[in-house]
Amino acid sequence: MENKRVSPVRRFFAIRGMASAMIAFAALIVIYVAFGFKAPNMFSKANILNLLRSMSKYLIIGVGQSYLLITGNIDLSIGAVVAMSAMISATLMSTGTGILLSALIALVCCLIVGVINGFLVGKCKLPPFIATLGTMFVARGIGYMVNGNRNTNAISSGIGKEAADGFQNFFYYGKTLGVYNTFLVAVVIFIVFFFLLSKTRTGRHIYAIGSNVDAAKLSGVNVFLTTTKAYMVSAFCAFAVGLILCAQAGMGNMEAGNMYEMYGVAAGVIGGVSPLGGTGLLLGTFAGAAVWQTLENGLNMIGAQVGLQRIVIGVIVVFSVLLDVVVRNGALAKRRNK
Repeated sequence: MENKRVSPVRRFFAIRGMASAMIAFAALIVIYVAFGFKAPNMFSKANILNLLRSMSKYLIIGVGQSYLLITGNIDLSIGAVVAMSAMISATLMSTGTGILLSALIALVCCLIVGVINGFLVGKCKLPPFIATLGTMFVARGIGYMVNGNRNTNAISSGIGKEAADGFQNFFYYGKTLGVYNTFLVAVVIFIVFFFLLSKTRTGRHIYAIGSNVDAAKLSGVNVFLTTTKAYMVSAFCAFAVGLILCAQAGMGNMEAGNMYEMYGVAAGVIGGVSPLGGTGLLLGTFAGAAVWQTLENGLNMIGAQVGLQRIVIGVIVVFSVLLDVVVRNGALAKRRNK
């Protein structure tokens, strides 16, 4: 038989989830240019830098949520864990505990929540919606209680102004090579977890679980361990966003991370990560976070009401999921007809 050579372009788009990611990037360009014509300030350097800094939180939280969406699960506790991270680290710093130790304690607490979520979903077989709904209330409650049901004092009151400025500059206000450090932190986290998902055995197991959990088990995949790892990634991302919000405010806010679980879902789904599991690339999550923030930024620029912003985002999320369902059903129909 004659070997048919497949073009590089076809091979590129044949990568699972790549087509959806590229569509999201194309939509990003169209949205950005369209808003730019209406509000020329969209193209200013200051706005671009602020846009990148603002999207960083959505990108990081989207990475954590995408790991779970690919397994066919979800993490409703991720926003509450953000608040827990911010409150624990800020409370410790405001009482004089060093930055590194405060961050380490907050990280351990967040990872414990990730392990509990993995145990409840992967071992106890609880529906992820119910399991993480419960841990969401627990984590939010810890965030309230850690400082006696009130926001913290300024972290500078405990660790001193110089140390507090260094912490805030590293995570939010400072720049490196003209770019806000927040975005650079987000990019580093994105690259690390992109590599782990696309180039490691754990990444392959995550896709396998989302595609067909029974087949994954028969192939020797440890579903409990892999699910727990995915929830720990989500917890780590929530921890990182908590530090960013702490640095932004210079204190701990009990309401930090409110609705972030939905922001993470939106970033992933807009970028082509399927909520049905087994499909999606973190490259798409990057595009989805950028689309989300560009829409918010653009709608603010043209003076749209906050309610309209939420409506637009909601419609886009529903359309993205609907498109995924249509594509999946079409692919399934083709397989059956073969």
